[in-house]
Amino acid sequence: MEPLDAGGVSGAVSDLSLARRAALRDRDAFSQLVDRHGPALYRYVLRMVHDPEVAADCLQDTLVAAWTGFADFRGESTPRTWLFGIATRQAYRHRSRVALQPGPLPDDLVETTSHRPDQDAVDSALVEALDIALLGLPPLQRSCWLLREIEGLHYAEIALILGTTHDAVRGLLHRARSTLAETMEGWR
Repeated sequence: MEPLDAGGVSGAVSDLSLARRAALRDRDAFSQLVDRHGPALYRYVLRMVHDPEVAADCLQDTLVAAWTGFADFRGESTPRTWLFGIATRQAYRHRSRVALQPGPLPDDLVETTSHRPDQDAVDSALVEALDIALLGLPPLQRSCWLLREIEGLHYAEIALILGTTHDAVRGLLHRARSTLAETMEGWR
């Protein structure tokens, strides 16, 4: 098994190396970072704004801000964490401009292993219920929950992204999990 590099990718150029090259306006390096992290950024932003068109705009704004801002990237966090920070700020900006209307997520975000129609319907309804429950969370709690539970980031990374402390992240996650558990009680 090959060792993982600083970006968590086996046998590939590290994220930090790509970020340094992107800061020097290396388009190929930037494209590799986008290919590596773009899907997760889009998935996260979509769950924050709940509108595929707004999410696409938000992701585009995130990537433009990253491209123009890589020269200022100091490496105090990983490039992935830095990109999620930009995406979070863009999602908050877009959310303040757009009225949120609950609705189903795009089909490509709902992954099921069963092909039974009844189970697919239950899975789809569960994801929709979770998405509506997430909309009921305050933005910081929702961000924390999505970054931890969906994107798998560590508390320290989430704290950097949200500009808060490790303990604050722990508290936000606890409140988010408690609220979601109460809201989703009927699905147990």
